[in-house]
Amino acid sequence: MDPINQRIGDMLARIRATKPLIHHITNLVVMNDTANVTLHVGGLPVMAHDAGEVAEMVAHAGALVLNVGTLSPDWIESMLIAGRRANELQTPVVLDPVGAGATQLRTRTNLELLHSLRIAVVRGNGGEIGALSGEGGEVKGVESVAGPEDPLTAARRLAQTYHTVVALTGARDIITDGERVLTVNNGHIWLTTLTGTGCMATTMVAAFAAVERDYLLAAAGGLAMFGLAAELAAEKAYGPASFKVALFDQIYNLTPEQVAAGARVVEGG
Repeated sequence: MDPINQRIGDMLARIRATKPLIHHITNLVVMNDTANVTLHVGGLPVMAHDAGEVAEMVAHAGALVLNVGTLSPDWIESMLIAGRRANELQTPVVLDPVGAGATQLRTRTNLELLHSLRIAVVRGNGGEIGALSGEGGEVKGVESVAGPEDPLTAARRLAQTYHTVVALTGARDIITDGERVLTVNNGHIWLTTLTGTGCMATTMVAAFAAVERDYLLAAAGGLAMFGLAAELAAEKAYGPASFKVALFDQIYNLTPEQVAAGARVVEGG
């Protein structure tokens, strides 16, 4: 078996064994779904947003998710407080820059988080990563309608600028730390028929990052498992609603051995 695939399977086994707490400061649209995905992959979710408790809560977490999908000034403050405490504890912070490039507030907030915090992984679509990297991209609402001309260059530039891992997701996922590159070819078109699947993918990445300090590999592992679950779910579904139910079931039922066998991760772009 490919060593990368074996390590991905091992990561899932560690998630199931240790049940890491994943602290989310996330958007109102996806809160329930991302909590369930965290449970199904084997972690424990908490959605704590108030500035009065986030530093205390993140001290117990294996990873912190910052998702800017429904911003408010109070939540931005909480993200910074929680992120700084996570950095002090060397707890990985995973950023989902929802809608970056769509409005000045979203773009400015994401850049502030990138400047102020040590981000382990940025997981975004082509439009979001293009907007944050300066390589071009168009976002309408929270959907990418045009990515950068060269997605790998955009991802690399963002990774190098902020010393982070960038996971640019789409029909083919590109993950880079600015030097190394992994490509994930798992996934299914029906993921585009549901709102919040990108946010769910970010949660999967965070669960893997909670047990694996090579964040490039953790991001690839989380995306490969999520994409594989989507492929298997589509075989049982009749449309978006049944696909969502089947997706959650597949995430819950996938074994480390199945993920190791089914992950399609290759080195290079």
